Amino acid sequence: MRDIFVTMIVLGVLPAVLFQPWIGVLLWSWISYMSPHRLAYGFAVDFPFAMFIALFTFVGLVFSKESKKIPWTRETIILSIFILWMLISTFTAVYGNLAWLQLEKVIKIQVMTFVALMIMGSKKRLTYLVWIIVLSLGFYGVKGGIFTITSGGGFRVQGPQGTFIDGNNEIGLALIMTIPLMRFLQLQIKQWYFRHAMTVAMLLTFIAVLGTQSRGALVGVSAMVLFLVIKSRRKFLLLALLLGTAPLAYNFMPTSWHERMSTIQTFEEDSSAMERIDAWTFAYNQALERPLNGGGFEVFSGNTDAHSIYFEVLGEHGFVGLALFLCLGFSAWFTGGWILRRTRKKEELRWCYDLATMLQVSLVGYAVSGAFLGLAYFDLYYHLIAMMVLTKILVYKHLVDEKEMLAVVASGESKDNVRLKRMKRHSI
Repeated sequence: MRDIFVTMIVLGVLPAVLFQPWIGVLLWSWISYMSPHRLAYGFAVDFPFAMFIALFTFVGLVFSKESKKIPWTRETIILSIFILWMLISTFTAVYGNLAWLQLEKVIKIQVMTFVALMIMGSKKRLTYLVWIIVLSLGFYGVKGGIFTITSGGGFRVQGPQGTFIDGNNEIGLALIMTIPLMRFLQLQIKQWYFRHAMTVAMLLTFIAVLGTQSRGALVGVSAMVLFLVIKSRRKFLLLALLLGTAPLAYNFMPTSWHERMSTIQTFEEDSSAMERIDAWTFAYNQALERPLNGGGFEVFSGNTDAHSIYFEVLGEHGFVGLALFLCLGFSAWFTGGWILRRTRKKEELRWCYDLATMLQVSLVGYAVSGAFLGLAYFDLYYHLIAMMVLTKILVYKHLVDEKEMLAVVASGESKDNVRLKRMKRHSI
């Protein structure tokens, strides 16, 4: 029944993708993040839904008359160079066959990221994309939170099998990145009952992160919550809510959870923590042997998991690859700061301010929690960067239009002429 349900949804939406390719980005995101077909039991489990959605999206792009240019900003240039560098490192990879298979997966993610950059540049489309991400990953957050409460926290929250987020560490990272996006939507919702429903979803997702029993997720969610309070509107209200619920959630968890979390301070006595250190040492040594391009994709497959987004990139793509990866993240953070400075006192751009703020908080969660697991190519990270870029472009266009209108008042030029020029420029 689940197989038929998922298939009917995809088949029902695909015709609309041909006429509105941006819907294809939403559908692809739903399949990628929620992976509803992985919750089925029959033919849908391994059916290539994402491939068909991508094909329909590309056909729709070919026939669509709207502008489809890639915004060449600092982030998209760095990302393009990073992709090129991953291609170069694959040619000299230690495990060539495995590396090419992984490159194929990564390229698919990056292609759809650039498609999003081309056609998702409006308030409505960006908001819909956030909704799809929140509903997709929030499903596991709410479900995991309820599971943790009803089970007394005695079992780990896991993600859907066969996906990027199938492990407890991975789903923990994804949920940490989702909570700030929930907060963004909460700030935009006008109906009080929906706002309260989102509050409940955020709290359950926070409990689900604790329920993963991931030490890296605990560190990451702590950093994320700190920045969420610092950067949110109504800081004191949010702080009071967290101070009231966090201790309850913490004390609710069983003794086994507290014992596992306490090993953060005694990592040298924990075999799992020592495996991470061994993996990081291996990555560093691999980069020393091949400082420019590293060992290529899947270089850890003959040893252990990377256990860190930073050491994963370092071991697979060398010091140059790591530098590009870090520059991409820092660049997106600084772009967020640019947006905040220019929208802080503009009510009409309040949504841009809120989105950029919460994107920064999500990036903090990824940067901190990602230090303990290998999800360097997780598509949500690149979607966050794409949304930051598109938000900046929208803010820039608004500021240019505002400046031109002020010039109209000073010069006496017809407002209709200014609007005509603006329409021509935005249609390019």
